[in-house]
Amino acid sequence: MHKAVHKIVHKIVQNKVQSMADDKKLDAKKAGAKEPAPKKAKSTALAPAPSPEGSLSRYLAEIRKFPILEAQEEYELARDYAEKDNVKAAHTLVTSHLRLVAKIAMGYRGYGLPIGEVISEGNVGLMQAVKKFDAERGFRLATYAMWWIRASIQEYILRSWSLVKIGTTAAQKKLFFNLRRLKGEINAIDGGSMTPEQVSEIAERLGVQENEVEMMDGRMSTGDQSLNAPMRGRGSEGEDGGEWQDWLEDSAESQEVVLAEEDEMDARRQLLLGALATLNEREAEILQARRLKDEPDTLETLSHRFNVSRERIRQIEARAFEKLRTAMTEQAQDRGLIEG
Repeated sequence: MHKAVHKIVHKIVQNKVQSMADDKKLDAKKAGAKEPAPKKAKSTALAPAPSPEGSLSRYLAEIRKFPILEAQEEYELARDYAEKDNVKAAHTLVTSHLRLVAKIAMGYRGYGLPIGEVISEGNVGLMQAVKKFDAERGFRLATYAMWWIRASIQEYILRSWSLVKIGTTAAQKKLFFNLRRLKGEINAIDGGSMTPEQVSEIAERLGVQENEVEMMDGRMSTGDQSLNAPMRGRGSEGEDGGEWQDWLEDSAESQEVVLAEEDEMDARRQLLLGALATLNEREAEILQARRLKDEPDTLETLSHRFNVSRERIRQIEARAFEKLRTAMTEQAQDRGLIEG
């Protein structure tokens, strides 16, 4: 992306210079003057900013050639770009702060990503900062740009560090970018798994849950592994052990067991519905209110509903339950589910 931005900037300036030259030639023709012979002139195109994709030491040496701006010079360039859209002023602002990007990017070397790519993403953040910088607020561009640079680098690291999305919340991002530093401060870098006391301390200092610290530490300690990676030494007599996915265990029930349980539940449901049909309306209502509801009705409630005593409700319930059990047993025997 940064290369494309540089090319666009250079192209705009070159086109602008060419357009000015064409206008001068046109004016000269209208005035009847002869077109002067072309002369070799010093190029007015912007000097291309070096790319960090090659040698890092060479890149660092190249960006040191761009001078650091004084406060008044920076202010004038920023106003010139904001008011007149002067691309050359923006180019000067960007190149004078490339060293700041490199310095910030060096602080993110421990994430296993090419440092050239990290610097490139930081340069994109710098360009965004220059575009939005307001010199009238009274602070320097470096103070404003460092936040854009860090944000761009961190977003790149979160996108590239793992195939699995990580750092989806502000708290997780804070944990991701501070966990390694805090582990170093409490001497927990080379000690394997952290102790509960170390986990608790880090969680308290970052304001997150302890299980979030343990989960993030586990993800950062091991990189992504392919399930199709070959395994050796797991097979018998030194044979190929297959792939990682071949050794994964599924804790869920097999499809055969799930299907058998569903069939059994369906059969029981049919037996129950068939047995309920043998009861009269009052027996069925009382039995369902007393035995089949999540919160059974009390004898007192049912006695008022049917205008009988509580003992009578209890007797009807017992009789209905016995009839239900007998009917279900007979149906199960008829279907061959149980032996007679």
